[in-house]
Amino acid sequence: MLRLMMILYSMIATAMAGTAVIAVLSMGYVNLWPILIAAALGAALAVPISWAVARQID
Repeated sequence: MLRLMMILYSMIATAMAGTAVIAVLSMGYVNLWPILIAAALGAALAVPISWAVARQID
């Protein structure tokens, strides 16, 4: 299940981090730190989501 989770994580983290960065940019924060924080939060939140999705698939 860990292997499936890592494959799903690569897709889910990219989508969530990209969505968070777009949300931050649309709010007008164009500095480096808000963009990096949004990308890191998106990648961090993707871990439990990809685990849950992998658990439901398996």
